[in-house]
Amino acid sequence: MEIVYPMRASNYNGEVFSQIAQCRLCETRFSQGVLAHEPRPVVWAAPEAKILIAGQAPGLRVHHSGRPFDDRSGQRLRQWMGLSDAEFFDQNLCAILPMAFCFPGYNAAGHDLAPPAICAKTWRDRALKALPQISLTLLIGSYAQAWHLRDGLRVSDRLRNWRAYGENSFVLPHPSWRNTAWIKRNPWFETELIAALQARIGQIRKMAYDPA
Repeated sequence: MEIVYPMRASNYNGEVFSQIAQCRLCETRFSQGVLAHEPRPVVWAAPEAKILIAGQAPGLRVHHSGRPFDDRSGQRLRQWMGLSDAEFFDQNLCAILPMAFCFPGYNAAGHDLAPPAICAKTWRDRALKALPQISLTLLIGSYAQAWHLRDGLRVSDRLRNWRAYGENSFVLPHPSWRNTAWIKRNPWFETELIAALQARIGQIRKMAYDPA
């Protein structure tokens, strides 16, 4: 059952992220998993953010550190975006909203479980409404793309047609090193898509840090 939290319109933005940080909807689910871990929502967002990074879910390392993309995938994502660590983790510039805020756990084979659908159902619309200044959205991987685009396409098809989403929305594969082979087979990804992404982020960064 979805938990509904009462919110006052006047301080909606200030409340929703703290409520997410306290969420325990999946406590029973996680306790019965392979690792028997507890929920730890990783919330990284502020109402002033200009760039939305929509991903999948925290991994085990992020579950322990409490900082999103605090791993090799995050290093690659920052390279793609052309941002320093300080800029990437500046919550007034970047909001990181995965499809699930907690590490979902592993299956019996040791692979990451899918983000529980109840997380997006409960929180996603509210969290997005709390980010009124977003001017660029990065949709990373199949789960975020499926929720936001609802077009039934595969990630590879969306990537080939990336220009169709305009300058304010970019589709990206997960920056995992498991996708290195695909990136090497598709050099246009870095020479065209990433070049356009960095140019757009450069515009936003300049407005955020040097508005004059």
